[in-house]
Amino acid sequence: MERSFASEIGKLKLGAGETFRGEGILAVTKALLQSGVAYVGGYQGAPVSHLLDVMVSARDDLGELGVHVEACANEAAAAAMLAASINYPVRGAVTWKSIVGSNVASDALSNLASAGVQGGALVVVGEDYGDGASVIQERTYAFALKSTIWLLDPKPDLTTIVNMVEHGFALSEASHAPAFLQLRIRACHLQGEFTARDNVAPAISARQKLVEPAPFLYERLSHPPVTFGQERDKRSVRIPAARDYIRRHKLNEHIKGKTGGVGLILQGGLYNTVIRQLALAGLADPYGKSKLDLLVLNVTYPLVPDEIEAFCRGKDAVLVLEEGYPEFIEQQVLQILVRAGTAAAVRGKDMFEGAGEYTGEVVARGLAEFLAAHGPDSSARIQALADGIDQAVAAGRAAFDGPPPPPREPTFCTGCPERPVFGAVKLVEREIGRVHVAADIGCHAFATFAPFGMGNSILGYGMSLASAAAVGPIQQRRTLAVMGDGGFWHNGLQTGVAGNLFNDGDGVLVIMQNGYAAATGQQDIPGGGKAPSMDIERTLKALGVTWLKTLRTYGVEAMVKTLREAFTSAQKGLKVIIADGECMLARRRREKAADDWRIAEGGRVEAARYGIDADLCTGDHACIRLSGCPSLTVAPNPDPLRDQPVSHVTQDCVDCGLCGEMAHAAVLCPSFYRAARIHNPGLWDRLVHRLRRTVIGWLARTV
Repeated sequence: MERSFASEIGKLKLGAGETFRGEGILAVTKALLQSGVAYVGGYQGAPVSHLLDVMVSARDDLGELGVHVEACANEAAAAAMLAASINYPVRGAVTWKSIVGSNVASDALSNLASAGVQGGALVVVGEDYGDGASVIQERTYAFALKSTIWLLDPKPDLTTIVNMVEHGFALSEASHAPAFLQLRIRACHLQGEFTARDNVAPAISARQKLVEPAPFLYERLSHPPVTFGQERDKRSVRIPAARDYIRRHKLNEHIKGKTGGVGLILQGGLYNTVIRQLALAGLADPYGKSKLDLLVLNVTYPLVPDEIEAFCRGKDAVLVLEEGYPEFIEQQVLQILVRAGTAAAVRGKDMFEGAGEYTGEVVARGLAEFLAAHGPDSSARIQALADGIDQAVAAGRAAFDGPPPPPREPTFCTGCPERPVFGAVKLVEREIGRVHVAADIGCHAFATFAPFGMGNSILGYGMSLASAAAVGPIQQRRTLAVMGDGGFWHNGLQTGVAGNLFNDGDGVLVIMQNGYAAATGQQDIPGGGKAPSMDIERTLKALGVTWLKTLRTYGVEAMVKTLREAFTSAQKGLKVIIADGECMLARRRREKAADDWRIAEGGRVEAARYGIDADLCTGDHACIRLSGCPSLTVAPNPDPLRDQPVSHVTQDCVDCGLCGEMAHAAVLCPSFYRAARIHNPGLWDRLVHRLRRTVIGWLARTV
């Protein structure tokens, strides 16, 4: 895995009164156990991948409580798990990445929200905004509104997060509706502490099994004609019940200040950023006591109208701090105040960025504009903070005397087994011309960056072949679709391969088989070895794929030949190339541990590295343009008569052999060499070494 929690699993067993110290996502796991969760599932995706990683790692310990843990094939499967809470008073939690996961799970989620639940149902989603976001930046809030699923957005401190997990289950049960728990990336990796409570073994679980299933009740199916009544219940029963629970348990926090004329309404997840900017301006202390009135919404849907009205009563203006777009909360606040006849002006997106992350800089500038417009005595302080930010930004830009630094685009890991495939595609395109490449989510999406620049569309995980369906018929050449083995099992099998075969499609599909969901931390996937019977090649043959070849990814020459054949073959129909090569990170971790043990035991271990002979390098850097390996760079030319820098291999080389393969397949210069360092050499190694030194020394004297 990307991060091992083996040393921290023991914290999940802490009892009442003990202090838990650790990371936010581990605290969520502990909160689930304290809440009496009976089953947990999900699909990996940053920033909440670790929640499922922790649960899978602790599966044996959780079995003592009767908690069932399942790594699901995709988000739709995870959402469907929550069906257990429709008919039985059992608490269940599932997790996935942000809106992209909710999109995949939408069918099951909509049906779940319509039927309602008896036991608490909680969906933990990771929200991710800003320039560093790894997915589309649509909001989970839209899904919450559409389907009437409650949305909890807790303050980023462990005590609040843990309490909101437990309240999330209770809120779900009190209103018979599922709930989202939204966590930003900072909350997931926040370090802190809270006072633990005892774990609760669920009354119905994998250990305490039911003798008989629930009685048949048609009203619990999301199926006509009862769906109309379920929609009516959402408005007349579930929303009032949820608001009553939120109000009674004071889930939203009103922090009273001294400046009564204005106030801030903010999402709980933004609290730390806002209070930090207020503290820097002298408008709050480091412990959260603010001079401005704050309404912190730990539950952002549903809003409680009387809470909003009471907070705004007597104020001239309120500022709604709401990350993301559209401004759902701001619109609801306006509606509530208009209906209540409250005169407070509502400001929000007109003073902030329309989209993206609300960083400290963004918050400070928005606060400065708001306070300057609505005139409390404290406006000068926050304006001074905003001016200081502007000056710091200007000074930083002025310090750059010269051209901007070159962009550092994401790229494949050193030795990644997927890079040679795209190098082979570039070589084939030299012969047949450019082809339309349907890209996909995963490590292979790095091929959209330099030096490859391949990828005309990314439409969703495992959707590459499906996204090429209407492109192929309008192209003279066959299209190329690329997906990983994770994407194949997640969605590509049914939406891509099955659809292509059903419609007599004709194109080329390359499946990167590296054995893991590598992009999210190397989680196990179907077909990754844990379930040997699930094999991509056998599955494709069973579906009727006749043109099918499995190749080692590092064999560039063989890959070029196979791709050429796939693009030019007279045979119609889908052509699939399975590019097999284990994720290099996983392989190196496994091999390094084994090598260290062998060296310590006195065993022979050979560690190889590649290099470039600077005297032979021509300096055209075709090797870099074709492979893009991070360990390939440039160095000053040792020849004083040549100023063109030569190619150079750094110490990051992992001996994948791609540079040599590429040099051979592309007929590049023979400047690459391979050197090996032998630990604990044997007698034969020593003899060969002496012979080589003798011959090389003799040749050197004769030159």
